[in-house]
Parts: sequence; C-alpha cells; structure tokens
Amino acid sequence: MRSLLRTPMMAPLVRDSALVWLASGVVGVSFGAIAVAGGLPVWVPVVMSLVVYAGSAQFSAVGVLLAGGGPFAAATTGLLLNTRTAAFSLAVADVIGRGRLTRLLGAHLVTDETVAFALAQPDPARRRAAFWISGLGLFAVWNLGVLAGALAGDALGDTAAYGLDTAFPAVLVALVLPALREDPAVRRSALLGAVLALAVTPGVPAGVPVLVALTGLTVYGRGAERPTA
Repeated sequence: MRSLLRTPMMAPLVRDSALVWLASGVVGVSFGAIAVAGGLPVWVPVVMSLVVYAGSAQFSAVGVLLAGGGPFAAATTGLLLNTRTAAFSLAVADVIGRGRLTRLLGAHLVTDETVAFALAQPDPARRRAAFWISGLGLFAVWNLGVLAGALAGDALGDTAAYGLDTAFPAVLVALVLPALREDPAVRRSALLGAVLALAVTPGVPAGVPVLVALTGLTVYGRGAERPTA
C-alpha cells in the first residue's frame, strides 16, 4: 500500500479527491454537531464514525434516535441502508489488494465515493491507488469533521435556533437526488416508499416509517423492457 501512495499519480488523485474530502468534512461537522446538540454524548457520534463509517446510515440511525425511536429501530435502519456496500465490495474486490489486514481495512473504506472514484480510473494500478488515496483521505476528514462538530455541538445548545436540524433531510435528499434523476425505476420506488412512510407516520413509533418505505423496492425494475424470446 505504501508504494501506491508514493507513485507519481498520487498528486493528481489527491487533487481530484480534495473536493470530495471537503464536502465530507462539512457533512461530518453537521453530523457531529446535531447528534450532540440533540442530546447524545460526544463519544456516540465519534465512535460511530470510526466503527460504522457510513454517512447516510449514521444520519438515519441518529435521526431515528433523536426522533424518539429505540436502538433496535435505529440500528436496523442503518444496517438496511448500508447493505448496498456488499455489492460495492464485490465491484472493488480485485482493487483493494491481497492479505487479510489489507482486505479488512479496505472493506472498511468502501463507500459510494471511493468505489465510484476507483472504478472511474482507466487501468488497474490507477484504480487501486485511487481507492486507497480517496478512501484514507475521506476516512480521516470525515472523522475529524465529526469530532469538531461534536465538540461544537455541545456548546451550541438548541440546534433549532441555528436551523441545523434541517441538515438531516437536506443531506439525505442530496444523497438520493443523483439516482432519482438517472433511473426511472428508482423514482418509482422512492415515490411509493415516501407515500407509504407518510401514511403510517401518525400511527407508528419513530423509525418505523423508514422501514416501511423500503416496501417501495417491490416495484423496482417493473416496467423495464424485457428481451423477447
């Protein structure tokens, strides 16, 4: 891995990754601040970011907790949202490298951004370097941002006074917008899921509507053209 980080391609890959790192740091600050200002101890978002390291899953899990949902609903929501990384891991299995420790660390760095950045490269050597450079940088910046936000959030007090509570829906909308624009099947699934979630919200505990929204996946792929025999 060290040889990859010392290659001539490191500088351009760092430059290309920098904007993603910056955006991740900003979101990390929001996550840490809102989690702590909402009533969670500082160590919760910090440890979650180190161990779980999954932005959308972390936002959703903490959002469920702050809305009054139980730990089971929060954990289940986060796990379901993060199952997509299983497919991502298959896509970059040959990129990460060999060796148990390398694969273990590489699996922890698998995110939407690192996979997309790696697979966009033209050759195997550049893909591997892109994965590790973007992945290690993203992990470091995200966790530093969460720590800074958590420490600040403890002093901020009521997040409603700053409008930081809007970061939850804003970040989640930003995460799904690209897929909604590109794939009609995703739009159908999201619409059905949103309708069902809104319908059950008045009568079920916090966190359950998010799980009910997954029912929208039942229409994914329907209406697509199928090859004729």
